[in-house]
Amino acid sequence: MAEPARGGGRVTIADIAHRAGVSKGAVSYALNNRPGVSADTRRRILDLAEELGWYPHSAARALTQARVGVCGLVLARPAQTLAFETFFMELIAGIEAEVASAGIGLLLQVVVDIEQELAIYRRWWAERRVDGVILVDLRVDDPRVDQVERLGLPAVVVGGPEGTGGLSAVWSDDDGAVVDAVRYLARLGHRWIARVGGVPGLLHTEVRTVAYQRTMAELGLPPTLLSTDYTPENGAQATRDLLTRPQPPTAIVYDNDVLAVAGLSVAHEMGLSVPGAVSLVAWDDSLLCKVVHPPLSAVSRDITAHGADAARALLTLVDGGPVVRRGQPRGRMTPRGTTGPPAAA
Repeated sequence: MAEPARGGGRVTIADIAHRAGVSKGAVSYALNNRPGVSADTRRRILDLAEELGWYPHSAARALTQARVGVCGLVLARPAQTLAFETFFMELIAGIEAEVASAGIGLLLQVVVDIEQELAIYRRWWAERRVDGVILVDLRVDDPRVDQVERLGLPAVVVGGPEGTGGLSAVWSDDDGAVVDAVRYLARLGHRWIARVGGVPGLLHTEVRTVAYQRTMAELGLPPTLLSTDYTPENGAQATRDLLTRPQPPTAIVYDNDVLAVAGLSVAHEMGLSVPGAVSLVAWDDSLLCKVVHPPLSAVSRDITAHGADAARALLTLVDGGPVVRRGQPRGRMTPRGTTGPPAAA
């Protein structure tokens, strides 16, 4: 455990210099990425600053630092998962288009977990690499919200509105879109509607799960829920599990397009008619949903526009504007070839 700052309170450059056994000038050079110290000393000072929880005083920073013209985005997802997720490609496309039009660059980094993500924010802000960041994959009791607020790092959360503290946030109505999808299937006559959800602990996963369970209860229908990690292998396994049960669902709602495409493939392998034997719905429409056979019914949202809106909110903050908090229109149910009345209806 790092020893506290001498005298308590905010960790200072003097505290770091005392621990490192160097001058305050050497610490300043290292933290400001200026010449004057060796690479080994610079790294040792930066590591110690991170360990002690040092961050620059926001008022002093405002007086001494010009903008760097870069916004940051960190994705804490396994690389193999990101390779399949069209959501992030569309979101990044929207962010990039908006910041580029303002002459701002986008710094993207992929890490394995949230601890590494937190370290990246501390380092970026200490080294003055970015003017602000966009946070994605909001978690329940997300530690990133508190950290970026303490750092004074301008940030916009893609998600919410709950759990975002005092940060700017843009979000979509996931609750309402789930209600629409489940009620659509119920109107077709389905009474056994399953949900194949995403990673537990992500706020949007929990919001969708609660909305699904509540809507099923309101309709007097039994809920069936399985969780996945968004990979096609896990989506296929979850689908096979559901469709080989003594009482298989007649409809399945998936948490993304990749899971739904994997589920459709499993239904074909099992010789099941879609939508005759089982109806399938994907969350977040994409090209994948349109090129399979039959084309997948899906919850459609303009994800590129969502990313652009988040970028605009961040640019407003960087320019000294107010905190932005706004919701986006809910996704709309787009019926295609994978939904219809159940065979027994």
